[in-house]
Amino acid sequence: MNDQTYTSKELLSWLWRDYLRKHVGLMGVAVVFMIIEGSTLGALARLMEPMFDRVFVAGQEDALIWVGLTLIGIFILRAIAGVSQKVLLTKVAQRTAADMRIDLLERMMKQDGAFHQSHPPGFLIQRVQSDVNAVGDVWRAVITGAGRDFIGLLVLLGVAISIDPIWALMACVGIPIMVLPAAAAQKFVRRRAREARDLGASLATRLDEVFHGIVQVKLNALEAYQTRQYRDLTGKFIDTEVRAAFGNSAIPGMVDILSGIGFMAVILYGGSEIISGDKTIGQFMTFFTAMGFAFSPLRRLGGISGLWQIAAAALERIRELFEAPLHLRDPAHPVPAPVGTPDIKLENVDLFYSETKVLDGLTFTAKAGETTALVGASGAGKSTVFNVLTRLIDPQGGKALLGGIATTDMALADLRSLFSVVTQEALLFDATLRENIVLDRKDVTEARLNEVLDAAHVADFLPKLEKGLDTLVGPRGSALSGGQRQRVVIARALLRDTPILLLDEATSALDAQSEQVVQEALDRLSKGRTTIVIAHRLATIRSADRIVVMDRGHVVDEGTHDALLERGGLYADLYRLQFQDGRQVGDPVPEKRAANRASPDTSEHIGLWQRIGRRLFGQRR
Repeated sequence: MNDQTYTSKELLSWLWRDYLRKHVGLMGVAVVFMIIEGSTLGALARLMEPMFDRVFVAGQEDALIWVGLTLIGIFILRAIAGVSQKVLLTKVAQRTAADMRIDLLERMMKQDGAFHQSHPPGFLIQRVQSDVNAVGDVWRAVITGAGRDFIGLLVLLGVAISIDPIWALMACVGIPIMVLPAAAAQKFVRRRAREARDLGASLATRLDEVFHGIVQVKLNALEAYQTRQYRDLTGKFIDTEVRAAFGNSAIPGMVDILSGIGFMAVILYGGSEIISGDKTIGQFMTFFTAMGFAFSPLRRLGGISGLWQIAAAALERIRELFEAPLHLRDPAHPVPAPVGTPDIKLENVDLFYSETKVLDGLTFTAKAGETTALVGASGAGKSTVFNVLTRLIDPQGGKALLGGIATTDMALADLRSLFSVVTQEALLFDATLRENIVLDRKDVTEARLNEVLDAAHVADFLPKLEKGLDTLVGPRGSALSGGQRQRVVIARALLRDTPILLLDEATSALDAQSEQVVQEALDRLSKGRTTIVIAHRLATIRSADRIVVMDRGHVVDEGTHDALLERGGLYADLYRLQFQDGRQVGDPVPEKRAANRASPDTSEHIGLWQRIGRRLFGQRR
């Protein structure tokens, strides 16, 4: 995130323009109740004069009744006004927070892959949830303080001035002295609050990583390490919060001290006037009650300035996210998506992640209706090709074409409606099996759904689930096995029935039995579609119509499996290393033996590609 700092005026203007203005009616009614509640304090203070002078001193019994009834009426009115304005302001605050949260989520989902790489999920969750909640809670307190307390303070000062302007001036003489220290305290609180917001995001990110990677944490005995990391961050967060609390409480503390000085001056000066008979006890009690009542809202108003700085720090971070540029936009005049099954062309595509060049003049063609495989070591840019085709990120140079139409010339929704993607991650949502397959489509008939369930072999395990299609699959599909999750994703792709299919190692994490079932479903899915396959296990793409060999972001060779082996280039080296058959580069490959080899040797194991990369290409970027 950048260190952009907004003034309070800028933040308030933005908040009013985009969120609060639509609730002006409710806020107006709440202000009326605030005025009533604030005014009751002045009425209570004013009631002290007849209570003391006419009841306690003069002993007028008739005054006792009407003073008592008036007192009860004031408290009832205050209670009704207080409850009403709090309910209305809570409603405004919650609606505002909900609107901001929804808008922020919508904005984040429109950002490209580079944005989400630099902003981890925990960071964004902190912004959408905690920061927005903080703004809502503080905003309600600010409105209440700026409304009820400010109005009450004005009314009470008016009562005090009506009794004796000199007394009122003496009581408030210390207020101007607070201006500079209060301003310094506000800046201190804003800085500490910004630090606390950032540390809160780091804590959320740490939790997100721990809980999503809990298996690796356990397998690598990282519990103590992760606990230590979280403890260190928590310690820094606590220190920052304590320092912010110090700055926030400093302003009300200054109010206490200066108010005490003012009260002492009034007692010394006013006491002599009461003794001399120039002022009555009732007048003094009215003044003292008014200033006593004014003491609480004055302290709250002093504290609100600190609360606003906390809210402003959260608003700064939220607004930075809103103002983060959207690099993926629909063109001004979108071109219709191609009809039928299109071919795919990448022409001189260059793409950088920060300073690292991932694609370097990449050029190749995937013919319509055929299967094209992308092969290369880790870091060759294979997965980035998928991101470019689906416009999860736009390249800095060159272009991708579908049926002769540039991807950037199509509306994003139209472009992505052409693709079905199946990856080894097989990400499912924490919803029912039916919802994960249908994905909010309303036009799916039961007959069509059953058809794809059979084709994807989901029907094979469906009877084993207690609630069938209405079974909850758990977070990220954790209630299903890897093979079951893959079949669900394939059923989803079959239901989409798109002309282009992207497969990213869709069977690499499966056991032999699950792999066979899933591969059958994938073969059925790819028929009649333009298919691009990312493969690390070369035996899985022997039947591809075309194999594109990539290295460091560009194409180094392409052709059929047999032709690439015969040429003895990089693909042949990779193939022989993977099968570990002891052949050297340039050795003849018997066609029959190569053709009959159906699966990798059982000696394949995790990390093979990393060794291949180091052996053949050196350190990968």
